[in-house]
Amino acid sequence: MTIDEIHEALKRVYFLKGLSDEELHLLASACSEESFEAGATIFEEGSIADRFYVLIEGHVEIWKDFRSESPKMLAVHGPGHFFGEIALIDELPRSATLIARDRLVVLRLARDDFRRLIAERTSIALAVMTGISSLIRSSNEIFVEDLRKRNVELEEANRALARIHDEQIKIEKLSTLGKFSSLILHDIRNPISMLKGQLQLIELESGDTEKVASLVKSCIVEVGRLERLANEFLDYSRGEIRLELAPTNATELLMRLSSALRERFASAGIGIETKIECEESLLLDTERVLRALHNLADNSRKAMIGRKGLLRFVARREGGFLVIEVADTGEGMAPDVLSHVFEPFYSAANRGGTGLGMLIVRNIVEAHGGTIRIESEEDRGTRVFLSFPFPSFMNT
Repeated sequence: MTIDEIHEALKRVYFLKGLSDEELHLLASACSEESFEAGATIFEEGSIADRFYVLIEGHVEIWKDFRSESPKMLAVHGPGHFFGEIALIDELPRSATLIARDRLVVLRLARDDFRRLIAERTSIALAVMTGISSLIRSSNEIFVEDLRKRNVELEEANRALARIHDEQIKIEKLSTLGKFSSLILHDIRNPISMLKGQLQLIELESGDTEKVASLVKSCIVEVGRLERLANEFLDYSRGEIRLELAPTNATELLMRLSSALRERFASAGIGIETKIECEESLLLDTERVLRALHNLADNSRKAMIGRKGLLRFVARREGGFLVIEVADTGEGMAPDVLSHVFEPFYSAANRGGTGLGMLIVRNIVEAHGGTIRIESEEDRGTRVFLSFPFPSFMNT
């Protein structure tokens, strides 16, 4: 290119618009022409910035992290664009990598040549700095406007996400309500049917006092089942268990429990053993702890159907805790089943139940400040350990 052609090319550079023709001619005389083949690297990110380029022919790609595993192409520029202008002022390394997309022809101006010129003509330095300042201001305005636009888009996306989230919550609530309704209908149907049948028999056998007394006793048992189901659903739906604490001990708990279970378990061929190694009193919500133990016992009964097994309750003191162990000789649980036992509505067997039993047990124990631990092995049975803390004054 001739000096005049270079002069005309520099006149189209935005940040050089403040230079006079004479000053542009001086810059043109310091520029040289250079070409690059397609795929060539003009300069790399982090390299020494010592020259400024004006693109005359071809297209250049601007990359960030070009040599990394996840390079990002920022832009593609064509004829008339310039790059590396900050290299005329500072001595910081390049902030990006430039790759020739096709064959390039560029003008280049070395920083040393530029500094020599501005030392001779300070007006060139002032004009260039004014132009670069204007360029930076323009870039900032574009950046701020782009940021404002992105913020608007982000706010709209957040609103849309919130709407989707709210809709998903509604769907989940409806799904939970559906499960609740299904469980309630399924689990109250059996005791209601039993009550209806017993009451019909009472009506037919009204003259047989002994028979009526036996039927009434059965009705009371079924009403108890309904009460326990209702209490499970109430505790789950509230999400919080409010305890009514009173002094009690393991003997009182396990004697009441075994008395309530013995007849039903005996009819299923399942024996019950109770061993009490701790007589000390502690503060518990007796009815809720009994409900937790009833749930565990019912799970054990289902696991031992057809096995004529044994259910054992052992109470002992371990440090500052009363530990109640509930052990059966049932079918046990596989590891994948054991990992889900505290999930609501989870059931690995089709033997009835709300699917809330173990969750309620854990909630009751934890509401007392205790812990629950389960050990189970397929075909060997299950052991559940409930730990309830003694009052602090009893641990000193």
